Amino acid sequence: MQAVCSRCGTRHALNDEQIGEHARVRYRCSRCGHTNVAEVPRRPHRTQAISPLPSFARGDGPAGPGDPFSSEQRGLALPAGKAITLTVIAGPAKGQPPYRLSKPRVVLGRAGADVEIDDPGISRWHCAIEVKDDVVRLRDLDSTNGTYFEEERVRAAELRHLAEFRIGSTLLRLSITSR
Repeated sequence: MQAVCSRCGTRHALNDEQIGEHARVRYRCSRCGHTNVAEVPRRPHRTQAISPLPSFARGDGPAGPGDPFSSEQRGLALPAGKAITLTVIAGPAKGQPPYRLSKPRVVLGRAGADVEIDDPGISRWHCAIEVKDDVVRLRDLDSTNGTYFEEERVRAAELRHLAEFRIGSTLLRLSITSR
């Protein structure tokens, strides 16, 4: 990438490998010593096409524990004869007791959520776990830092037994067992 010093006009060739996926890069001019910030243009081969979200991932109203849409209206229900548990396996809240789902929609967040996790990288209402019989879905609630499943930022994902996902710097594991 080519950049020009904003003070003296000296041209600089910046190393693309060092820039990586950053949107901006800061560099010091070799001639005048001025610190510059250059915007990195988006690369066409890095563009991701986002298809319309499935109905379970769309936010059709307020999200969070005070959601006026009841579980029955959404068709959510815990599976008969199975227990679903969330365990913090890494991060600031490691060692927190496992959380057993007692209702089909549980919000995870830093404050005012069903499952409160003390991690500064987690939004107040960060994500939700929604269960409809044997299907468990993870849904991001427009969090600032995102929800990650299999190393990718996701809006929604379907989870299986022993699936792991990350919010903030906290890694959680979902387990589904027979009662």
